[in-house]
Order: sequence, then structure tokens, then C-alpha cells
Amino acid sequence: MLQDNHSLVNELPEYREQIHTLKMNNAHFRRLFDEYHHLNSEIENMEQEIILASTFEEEEFKKRRLHLKDALLEMLRLESNQSVASAS
Repeated sequence: MLQDNHSLVNELPEYREQIHTLKMNNAHFRRLFDEYHHLNSEIENMEQEIILASTFEEEEFKKRRLHLKDALLEMLRLESNQSVASAS
């Protein structure tokens, strides 16, 4: 079964440039980004039954991934707003 691609760039393509900039220049963003992708990989392995996990465990991982995505999105929006303000 094919799974959805939940990579951050795939989920938020409009922030591709900001993702790259923050990954290179912001250690906190990079740590959250890495954690997001690690969780994403774990979830994919659970969905493909490479890793055995209960439905509860899988749902907890998905909730954590969503919280990370929200935190990353907030940082991306701030970066985007700062970029627009700098260009003005």
C-alpha cells in the first residue's frame, strides 16, 4: 500500500525557501525539523508493519508529528513575514 508523503517540503511547498534558510541558520528549527522527519519515518514503518505498534502508539506518534508541524509552521510564517518586511 502506498502511503502519503508527509515530508515537510511536500506538506508545505509554499515555504520551500524558508525551510532551507531556517534549516541552515536556526538550530532550534533544525532540531524540530529532524525530529519531525524521524517521527515521520517511524510512522511510515508502523503503517507498513515494519515496526509493530498498537493503534494507540501510532496515533500518539501522529499527534506528536502534528504538534511539531504546527511549531515548524509558526516558525516558517515568522520567517516569511520577516523576509517580506525586509524586502519593503
